[in-house]
Amino acid sequence: MKKEWLVEEIGRLKKEKRAVILAHNYQPEEVQDLADFVGDSLELSRKAAEVEAEIIVFCGVHFMAETAKILAPGKKVLLPDLRARCPMADMVSGDDLRWMKEQHPGKKVVAYVNTTAEVKAETDVCCTSSNAVKVVSSLPEAEIIFVPDRNLADYVSQKTGKKLYIWDGFCPIHEDFRARHIEKMKKSHPGAEVWAHPECPAEVRLLADRILSTGQMIREAPKSEAREIIVATEVGILHRLRKENPGKKFYPASEKAVCPNMKRINLKKIYKTLLLEKPEVTVEASVADRAREAINQMVRFI
Repeated sequence: MKKEWLVEEIGRLKKEKRAVILAHNYQPEEVQDLADFVGDSLELSRKAAEVEAEIIVFCGVHFMAETAKILAPGKKVLLPDLRARCPMADMVSGDDLRWMKEQHPGKKVVAYVNTTAEVKAETDVCCTSSNAVKVVSSLPEAEIIFVPDRNLADYVSQKTGKKLYIWDGFCPIHEDFRARHIEKMKKSHPGAEVWAHPECPAEVRLLADRILSTGQMIREAPKSEAREIIVATEVGILHRLRKENPGKKFYPASEKAVCPNMKRINLKKIYKTLLLEKPEVTVEASVADRAREAINQMVRFI
């Protein structure tokens, strides 16, 4: 199937079926260019709730499509490849969190939005990488359970001074960043700023000029006075950064920072998904209702 034909057919099916395509910042370039909206997981989930479309094709990973379904229960949410899952989200289950709550009775639970619906349903409030510090700071408790990312939790604990009971999860892509990657890139581009995602290990965050979520990187890039920026996150975001800021140079902190799950979706799969209207992502109503409350608590801090 030729790319031009696929793009044309996808456009036809979108119109015919009143569908919209949402793509995460880490998606392949061809998917980002085709999408109606590109953003981070929360931006896209909120967009899913706002758009008038009857069908949402979510180009990202499973927990994101779940979150979209929770916020837009009356819409059909399709994920072009059900194997596109987030390893970090799958590192903690509802049973795991229930066990953790038993170990620390009475403690509030903050869950990163990068979690399954089942985990969100056991949570008091969700957070994003951009508002995690605000969310934790807003809670009166000095001790809080935080799942699942140990690197984001460490960053939040340092910023808030609160004791966090941390689940030992991590993003395999961000976890692989090391100080030597930053030091090597700084030697090659001595005038460049370093922007790191808070999912990166502490040794990387310590060398960064700014700690930013993907959404914050997109918003800050046109405002920044820096002409060269080294980016420590998944390489997919570089396409959008370069496209929207042609007068600036963006370098990956590591060329190997590629999430294979984020790269599972392509134009052929989007076409097939729209044609057949599957695979569909569903969330049990009782789970969705409880998870929605935790997500809505998070949205207050956006």
